[in-house]
Amino acid sequence: MTTLQAQPDGHAALSGPLNFDTVGALLDQGNALIGEGRVTQIDLSGVTASDSAGLALMIEWLSVARAAGKQLRFEHIPLQLQQLARLSEVEELLVGG
Repeated sequence: MTTLQAQPDGHAALSGPLNFDTVGALLDQGNALIGEGRVTQIDLSGVTASDSAGLALMIEWLSVARAAGKQLRFEHIPLQLQQLARLSEVEELLVGG
């Protein structure tokens, strides 16, 4: 099971697999937390596996934050997601987000 746990200080921790099977359940939760400014930093050190759907979710969350005039940063991005981002030429978005 994949979870997004928000803390009162604007940090959140994402844990579990981040893939086609799990991103749908996270999308609305993350959009609400990020859009309202309750989450400004997401720690991905607990992500156990990932694929392109996970990368797409991260990009979507960056878009939600920007549309709301908020900042969003990702910490401890797993190597697999970093490689996907590099191959997709979006690595700068995730690191600079």
